[in-house]
Amino acid sequence: MSPDTRGASRNEVAKDNKKKKDEKKDEDLSEEDLALKQQLELYVERVQDPDPGLQKVALESMRLEIRTSTSSMTSVPKPLKFLRPHYGTLKNYYEKMTDFDLKRLLADILSVLALTMSAEGERESLKYRLLGSEGDIGSWGHEYVRNLAGEISQEYAKRQSEEATIEDLMGLVQQIVAFHMKHNAEPEAVDLLMEVEDLDLLVEHVDKTNYTRTCRYLTHSAKYLPGPDDTLVLDIAYMIYLKFEEYPSALQIALYLDNMQYVKQVFTSCSDLQRKQQFCFILARQGITFELDEEMCADDQEREGLQEIVNNTKLSEGYLTLARDIEVMEAKTPEDIYKAHLLDGRASAGTSVDSARQNLAATFVNAFVNAGFGQDKLMTVASESSSGGSQPNWLFKNKEHGKISAAASLGMILLWDVDSGLAQIDKYFHSIDVPTISGALLGVGIVNCGIKNDCDPALALLAEYIDREDPSIRIGAIMGLGLAYAGSQNEQIKTKLTPIVGDAKASLDVIAFAAISLGLVYVGSCNEEIAQAIIFALMERSESESGEPLTRLMTLGLGLLYLGKQESVDATAEVSKTFNEKIRKHCDMTLLSCAYAGTGNVLKVQHFLGQCAQHLEKGETYQGPAVLGIAMVAMAEELGLDMAIRSLEHLLQYGEQNIRRVVPLALALLCISNPKINVMDTLSRLSHDADTEVAMAAIVALGLIGAGTNNARIAGMLRNLSSYYYKEASLLFCVRIAQGLVHMGKGLLTLSPYHSERFLLSPTALAGIVTLLHACLDMKSIVLGKYHYVLYFLVLAMQPRMLLTVDENLKPLSVPVRVGQAVDVVGQAGRPKTITGFQTHSTPVLLAAGDRAELATEKYIPLSPILEGFIILKENPDYREDN
Repeated sequence: MSPDTRGASRNEVAKDNKKKKDEKKDEDLSEEDLALKQQLELYVERVQDPDPGLQKVALESMRLEIRTSTSSMTSVPKPLKFLRPHYGTLKNYYEKMTDFDLKRLLADILSVLALTMSAEGERESLKYRLLGSEGDIGSWGHEYVRNLAGEISQEYAKRQSEEATIEDLMGLVQQIVAFHMKHNAEPEAVDLLMEVEDLDLLVEHVDKTNYTRTCRYLTHSAKYLPGPDDTLVLDIAYMIYLKFEEYPSALQIALYLDNMQYVKQVFTSCSDLQRKQQFCFILARQGITFELDEEMCADDQEREGLQEIVNNTKLSEGYLTLARDIEVMEAKTPEDIYKAHLLDGRASAGTSVDSARQNLAATFVNAFVNAGFGQDKLMTVASESSSGGSQPNWLFKNKEHGKISAAASLGMILLWDVDSGLAQIDKYFHSIDVPTISGALLGVGIVNCGIKNDCDPALALLAEYIDREDPSIRIGAIMGLGLAYAGSQNEQIKTKLTPIVGDAKASLDVIAFAAISLGLVYVGSCNEEIAQAIIFALMERSESESGEPLTRLMTLGLGLLYLGKQESVDATAEVSKTFNEKIRKHCDMTLLSCAYAGTGNVLKVQHFLGQCAQHLEKGETYQGPAVLGIAMVAMAEELGLDMAIRSLEHLLQYGEQNIRRVVPLALALLCISNPKINVMDTLSRLSHDADTEVAMAAIVALGLIGAGTNNARIAGMLRNLSSYYYKEASLLFCVRIAQGLVHMGKGLLTLSPYHSERFLLSPTALAGIVTLLHACLDMKSIVLGKYHYVLYFLVLAMQPRMLLTVDENLKPLSVPVRVGQAVDVVGQAGRPKTITGFQTHSTPVLLAAGDRAELATEKYIPLSPILEGFIILKENPDYREDN
């Protein structure tokens, strides 16, 4: 048998099998389905009939069958299934048809058939849709509309590259968007408009029922978009919020964009005083300096009241209300925190020796734990002892530079309470002891931190000390000004501090602190003049000074000017390439990490990881800021944050020693005041590392991730570490600092720079944390040396983690609220619950990281959708109490 005959007979067998299969298939179908199949096959024949009347009837019937067929999401609708074999036939016949109206009817049907039939990338569904009738596309069903949207975005991209016209596509886009918005598919409408770069269309399609879901999707997707698309998306969300008078949300977007014009617009668009007060609380929490003018509030008295809220003068009072409610007003001593009695004998025996280092640690613990409470058992009790008691003053239990931190700790204890704070610190100004005066100056800055005041008491008190002889007094005054006016862009401070940066006679530490303070006051302002001054100061450093840790802090001062401002840093980064080689790369990394902080820019994270992979030559230090840069950039959203934690784990395994020293600090930044179990375990392992610097960084990091949480597990770890390191003064000092941080504000404070459900980033808070972390890159010479007061930079990030509800007269009002884990409900169908595992408390309440609160009563309406910080409640006029 020849091969070709063999092939022919095989073909015949195959044909027979196919025939049998088809018959078998037909047998499998139920009677209804069989009838439908034959019916449709008849229509297909009729469509090809020469009589146009018959054709029309057949097309209409076919159309009706397809439209009325319901299908579950898992299976193809029956009519489409039975028409699949005839797709090619109908396509060929379409080309031959002459009657225009009928041709359009057939094009509609082909367009729907192409949904399941057309080859990948052919876009036939769209092709026939454009050739078909102009009718309503929604009637063909959701799946069809979705498929069309996908094909439109591909077609749009193709036409853009060929510069062809897109008019016809935009008509369809209008229809699809209207359909999606009507049917609760807002994310799909937004996605399509992003693809065809025409988000403005959205504003006319949103209505009262769907604007919140639409805007929520817009704001959350902005984090994953490259610039400048992200700002564009947020602009649209802002417009929509304004259109529907959802002012607090509009204000939050304005703050996210750092757009003061928008902030102003929110104030001018709204006429209700109570709502304006709520805006002011939001501005105060963001920590920006903002002057209200007559346009925003015409009545002078009202404007003064509003300005007071923006100036944060209510913070101390609100914080103490919370403390009284939770009953933690009782002052705590360092011993209460160390809990030495829980340890075995040897460790507690060693603590009875009164060493300066231990007393210094106790000073910080005392300051952090009693922060803002206005009373403690070490610093504020001296007044009683003068009336005959014999208790020695705590201040003098500290040696020289230790007294700076001790005197300044009074400012921390009286945090935010400017009037009584300045009154109590005043006594130190009459001292003849230099460190005490220096500490008092710093204390004044700390008390005023985050609180604005029209009389500018901090400036009045500190200005005269800036040009004193003694460097430590100068540093106290300079750092005090930096803390008191952080983020205010105050001109007077610029004119006072800029000359110091360029002063050749000033000592290096004074210049470094001046640079940092300028960076804090002008954080994120891209101020040319200050940048120039710091750049010149860096160029003038001698060979030996360029390698100094303090010089590296100057580069941070420069970086803070560009915090979060992305491309604006490019020119300065170019200039930094001309610096001394010891500091060139360090400066470059610092600038980049600051400029892209909080942006979540993946390319920058990759760039930093690339820098960490390089092998170091002679004493380079740039990998420190690069590792911190990974954390600073990736902290923007949860997903990037988890990925960054994994990348840092890899660096621990494969990185060189100098990288391992920084990884704990980077982890601390990613999880600040948010003790994640996996990070806690990693840090616990590193805290026993053979390399003391790794261990020190890990211990401080444990304190930072648990800051203000009273986390029992971390507290236990630190207690054990205090007995493990009882002979090593430096490590023990770090353990004590960490213990103070964990119990910060007796568990009422947080250091997280993010607020408003992790949407807004407070630049001054981030600047404070980053400054401390950069100082910790050189633990031995800065934090353990004589500049331990850099720990007070954390005060910039300290905020009560509370929800305090107030009535229309801003008096505390207790209402029931549900507090639980926040659930991400963006783009979910229906009205899903936003919190899970909640408990009901009455306000004021504490909110942990990742918690969200909602009112458990309908008696009041909150004036802001996000319940955090101060929330004004308005009585609900429609509320009826059930008898």
